[in-house]
Amino acid sequence: MANSSPSLRRAALLVSAVAVLGLTTACGDGSGTVSSPQTESGTAAPAGGDTTADGSGTPAATSSGTGTGTSTGSHPTASGSSTSTSTSSGSGGTSTNSGTASSSRCHTSELNAKVGWNDPGAGQENFPIVLTNASGRTCTVRGYPGAAFASASGRQLGPDPQRETGTTVTTVTLKPGQSAWAGLSFSNPEISGAKTATPATLVVTPPDEKDPLKVKWTNGTVPVSGNSSSVRLSVFSAGTGA
Repeated sequence: MANSSPSLRRAALLVSAVAVLGLTTACGDGSGTVSSPQTESGTAAPAGGDTTADGSGTPAATSSGTGTGTSTGSHPTASGSSTSTSTSSGSGGTSTNSGTASSSRCHTSELNAKVGWNDPGAGQENFPIVLTNASGRTCTVRGYPGAAFASASGRQLGPDPQRETGTTVTTVTLKPGQSAWAGLSFSNPEISGAKTATPATLVVTPPDEKDPLKVKWTNGTVPVSGNSSSVRLSVFSAGTGA
């Protein structure tokens, strides 16, 4: 090609330039411009099956257990010790913080229920729900009672009472004739403006029991809806709440 004319060399250069331009256009988006990598919507999770938040391949949280369902750690048992014991004089039972009762729990058939005298204060009505061991054996109660106001036809009036928190739960041991009490409190409807109803009975269910006891309600109207209509229950303690 040493003797080729200048016009032939220019023609060869022109053909090479056209070929390069064609290759560049094939790598683009059809507009003659090379496009950047596109991210599809809904693909924010790391690709390749890596479900970690940072894509590092390290799980965000790892369980060190063996998956056998057996705990290798040691845990203190409730029956190990009791931190405090209190005894109420008279007809009251004995309270202990131990989570394990020294004898079996009291069943509904072994208990009598009543509502004690109102102890009002600061716009609140406060009644003790008293359970008395009417059986010939020692038994225990622990925790909250179930309670609901009911009409003469047995229809529940108002929502279920709320449980007060922040009180230490104790096991109350009741010898025959001894009692335990739990608080029933609500705002005075005349002050709160709540809607009211007059119950015929208070239905009381001892802790961990299914069968209830019915106590005649003689303390007037109770809140059932509206402002400050919540009725609250406290845990059982030794005594009658008097």
